[in-house]
Amino acid sequence: MKKKNLYLLIVVIVVTLAGATSAFTFFTKPGAADVHGKEARAAENNVNFPLEPFIVNLAGPVETKFAKMSIELELPKELEERAKARTPQIRDAILMIITSKSPESLKSPEGKLQFKDEISLGVAQILGENSVKNVYFTDLVMQ
Repeated sequence: MKKKNLYLLIVVIVVTLAGATSAFTFFTKPGAADVHGKEARAAENNVNFPLEPFIVNLAGPVETKFAKMSIELELPKELEERAKARTPQIRDAILMIITSKSPESLKSPEGKLQFKDEISLGVAQILGENSVKNVYFTDLVMQ
């Protein structure tokens, strides 16, 4: 009986050590820290560029629908001054996109994601390719 317990104890120890070694290897694998470090450095090099709120009529049936939204663009720091200088063009491009949207298209999550992509593309035409890292809706109300 004692030999059986000894074998069981040895098996438990071996399995525990193997699991700990696997976990250590997985979490300390080369490159994993580099990826997280690059993401953190990239985020440090970006700024949020808030735009004045948009209040617009939405496209759709005869009944008038209004939308009020606040948008922030995540841009590389080096483009912040250029974006300030081109704010009227950026707002115009976004207004053209917003007013082409129906209330139904802005209600679904997929519609909002498509809207963000369209804004990114529109602003990229003004500031340059890969200029918009992300688009954030900080306020969105439809009536």
